Amino acid sequence: TMSLREHALSLFRGAVGTVRPAPMLKRALKLQGDGGCPQLLVKGQAFPVKRHLYLVGFGKAVLGMAAAAEEILGDHLTRGIINVPLGIQESLQRAGMQEMLLKPHSKIQVIEGAKNNLPDAEALKGAVAIQELAEGLTADDLLLVLISGRGGSALLPAPIPPILLKEKEKLTKMLASRGAAIQELNIVRKTLSVLKGGGLAQLAHPAQVVSLILSDVIGDPLDIIASGPTAASSHGLQDCLQILTKYNLLHSLPKSVEMVLSSSPTKPTAPENYSHVSNIVLGSNTLALEEAKRQAEGLGYAALVLSAAVHGEVGRVATLYCQLIQLVCLGFASLGEGPLGDELRGSLLQLAAELQIPGLDLDEFLQALRGLRPDRPVCILAGGETTVQLQGTGKGGRNQELALRVGLGLHRAQATGASSPRGRCEILFLSGGTDGQDGPTEAAGAFCSPGLVAEALQEGLDVEAFLRNNDSYTFFSQFQGGHHLLVTGLTGTNVMDIQAILIRAM
Repeated sequence: TMSLREHALSLFRGAVGTVRPAPMLKRALKLQGDGGCPQLLVKGQAFPVKRHLYLVGFGKAVLGMAAAAEEILGDHLTRGIINVPLGIQESLQRAGMQEMLLKPHSKIQVIEGAKNNLPDAEALKGAVAIQELAEGLTADDLLLVLISGRGGSALLPAPIPPILLKEKEKLTKMLASRGAAIQELNIVRKTLSVLKGGGLAQLAHPAQVVSLILSDVIGDPLDIIASGPTAASSHGLQDCLQILTKYNLLHSLPKSVEMVLSSSPTKPTAPENYSHVSNIVLGSNTLALEEAKRQAEGLGYAALVLSAAVHGEVGRVATLYCQLIQLVCLGFASLGEGPLGDELRGSLLQLAAELQIPGLDLDEFLQALRGLRPDRPVCILAGGETTVQLQGTGKGGRNQELALRVGLGLHRAQATGASSPRGRCEILFLSGGTDGQDGPTEAAGAFCSPGLVAEALQEGLDVEAFLRNNDSYTFFSQFQGGHHLLVTGLTGTNVMDIQAILIRAM
């Protein structure tokens, strides 16, 4: 029989495979051409191509999306411009991922910019080229917009004149240094931008705009992913002014920013019309988890998806996973209905309430767990993005740290006898980033099992010391020859992280 590790790896690969740019686009996008007027079919919706078909895009995964799109559109594509991260073509070339690169005589112009994911002159050049293309469209044109959340915002900087890019950046830095949240920074950026917050869609009017979106944001909010260039913004000028007031910056703004803010109409103008726009989310964490669930069931597991929106401090999320694992093991030992099970359920409900995971009905999930047959292996899947409070100077990423903390939690539960009789349950936990990277390392994440801490001690490795220094990568590299690291290489996509818990009775 395959090991739990092999199963987990296969589920992770399947989940990532389903949101990789090429397969994702090929499933969703077709061109039906007859003599008269060809039609672009997106997930069954038809868009007539009356005159010219143009393509623009921005973000980390857009190069692969554009390569697949050009293959599907063929000669119907008039021209395209994409803004992608600096060095990405070379990275994909080196990784041997030719299928994600454009063909030699492509009609799509590639502009690389946003070094270190910060807007720069190159990104601005690309944004201006995209703006000019959009402004020249007519009612008979169709604009296909490819958006990949990760890096999409930094690659589309076009401050409203006369604001200079460096002035907008300086304002953003000032806000950040005063403790503004990322949501607040994005509202200010959007308000001062030509293309964000629906700006691109408005410039392209009256052309038909079809946006294909790869989401890297919990809940897939269209106006947040890459700052929503083709979606109506849920925030306006007033929100921007409120934020600047809150951080006491209203009186130290660059002149150009003052000009733009004072010349924008404060009374709501007629709401902008988005009837010419279709925003379609092609890839998301939810879709990746659905594929992993399908594969787990194929391997004989009773598979449940906890949530695609897990977020919160990594230590607390680890506790949530450890308690779920203990509960499943108690069920296997037919002890799930005793006082221990009740205590665990109470603790889980409290933790879930504190973490406030959107859309998670833990009561319902625990009911579903109770209904599982004790003789079937169980697979619990989840996704989202945790946060790590950095205390140390070590090397790692949130997925490796999460796996290490789950390993420590399971070890402690065993030591206090809080888990089921030993030897009843085989357990494996995996956490990985779908982009194939976890922090500054070549690993995408890591695996752990309940024996990890005890085995590490035998090798002279103190898990708690590594965690205090946020040094999960060094730990996993040294422990059992790096066997517990999840290494997939670059995937060319990104829909946040995926966790899998596999449990079977021994």
